Formats: sequence, C-alpha cells, structure tokens
Amino acid sequence: MIDAIAWKFQTGSQWVHLPEKYGNWRGVYNRLRMWAADGTWERVFTALLAQADAEENLNWAVSVDSTIVRAHQNAAGARKKGPRLASQMTVPSAGLAVG
Repeated sequence: MIDAIAWKFQTGSQWVHLPEKYGNWRGVYNRLRMWAADGTWERVFTALLAQADAEENLNWAVSVDSTIVRAHQNAAGARKKGPRLASQMTVPSAGLAVG
C-alpha cells in the first residue's frame, strides 16, 4: 500500500494509471484518504522523525521546483487596483563632473 502511494507521488501520475501490481487504484486512493483523515500519516511521520532525531540522523534537504510551485498572479507584478503613483524624477549624482 505504501509503495503504491509512494509510486503515485513520485511519478506525479494520475491515480487511474497506478500499475496493476499495486491493486485497484480506488482502494489505494481511499486508504490514503482514510489515513490522512484519521491522523495515521501524522503519527507515522512523527514517529519516524523522533527515531531519526534519537539516532542523530536528521539531514534536511528541501527542493522547490518552480514548475510545480506557482506564484499568485499578484506576485508576478500585476498592477494592484487603485490609482497609479507618479514616478519619481531621476536626479543625476552631484559627484559626476561634466567635461
């Protein structure tokens, strides 16, 4: 069951494409949802984290792929509603000598 769930998230494939060796995809999906709802996953990860911490075997690596994590449209520089602010006039530096 865990291998089937891991395969799904590792490949990013749809549930219906789960290989037959893992059984019916609906059963795997329903088990994943039940374990998420009843807190099983949280207990498993907490226990694994505690075990790794006790063995001083924690090594955090975080990878964020921009093709998956999307920014909100406002983060892309879209103008917010409201009046536009007048741009500041650029003043040349007094330290430059004109020859």
